Amino acid sequence: MAFTIAIDGPAAAGKGTVSKAVAAHFGFAHLDTGLLYRAVGAKMLAGVDPVAAAQGLMAEDLEGEGLRSPDVAQAASKVAAIGAVRAALVDFQRAFARRAGGAVLDGRDIGTVICPGAEAKLFVTASAEVRAERRYLELVNKGHETSREAVLADVKERDARDMERAEAPLKPAADAVVIDTSEMSIEEAVAEAIKAIDARLGE
Repeated sequence: MAFTIAIDGPAAAGKGTVSKAVAAHFGFAHLDTGLLYRAVGAKMLAGVDPVAAAQGLMAEDLEGEGLRSPDVAQAASKVAAIGAVRAALVDFQRAFARRAGGAVLDGRDIGTVICPGAEAKLFVTASAEVRAERRYLELVNKGHETSREAVLADVKERDARDMERAEAPLKPAADAVVIDTSEMSIEEAVAEAIKAIDARLGE
């Protein structure tokens, strides 16, 4: 059975955590599509042309803690605005989405562009302030030196770039279930997501 769950949303809204939990609950494969763009961004920072990096991306390029750094996150947001980069990565994502046994993909444009026919679509969001505080604590715990003000500015900058880009802007699909995690615990957000997907599985 091919059953695709598309989970979109802005940075630090909790979509990665929700996606992994949902994939584990249903026994589906999971792809963090943001890692594709982070891998391309990391290669760009190393001096590689981003389009060439996207076209030659390998599975092993998606591994390594370095992909989670703030510099790579910013680079990922920049390369994601390049149409030729997005086009090079579309086939990889669509093939993963239709694999037997079900798939969960999380990103920015899964429900709107990559898998508009996905059987279940969620849009996980939260206020910029809540997301910035989560990201700040995550970075500090990993030993990065930063400030709350800098992280909030970074979150707002990425939001603007993701939402205003000409190619595949970040927005909920018309038929997506929106889950605002600003006031939710992880457990509550995951339960809400599972409930929404169960409703689609039952149709």
